[in-house]
Amino acid sequence: MELKQSLSTHLETEKPLRRYGAVEQTAWTAEGLGRNQLDIISMAETTMMPEEIELEMAKIQRLREVLVRRESELRFMMDDIQLCNDIMDLKQELQNLVAIPEKEKTKLQKQREDELIQKIHKLVQKRDFLVDDAEVERLRFPSREESRTPT
Repeated sequence: MELKQSLSTHLETEKPLRRYGAVEQTAWTAEGLGRNQLDIISMAETTMMPEEIELEMAKIQRLREVLVRRESELRFMMDDIQLCNDIMDLKQELQNLVAIPEKEKTKLQKQREDELIQKIHKLVQKRDFLVDDAEVERLRFPSREESRTPT
């Protein structure tokens, strides 16, 4: 969301970016130039001012930060989804075992019940740690909207 806003804001409010070395804007031809001249490309040929370069680098850095934060959020979300799926599978198996009357359960089924309860407990703890880590990350790298809210 923030990435889309950043890009759309940039496209709407600012002049088009000049791209140093962009293939679309570079029309090199061999006509009239010797092979030596085609091999040499000078950075002095760019029309960007140092201030413009610094501004564009700052924008790229902000965009990079947004992308890194989003990547981290997505990784936490994927891990959370996987843990929830694992927990649901184990709960389903446990529910099937619990449905068997206690008198009819074998010793192996009772052991499996205990194992499932322990596994579910461990996965729930793991998910709790994951949620805590996600919260720490969110607080460490607040989004622009969060950092602008008045206190």
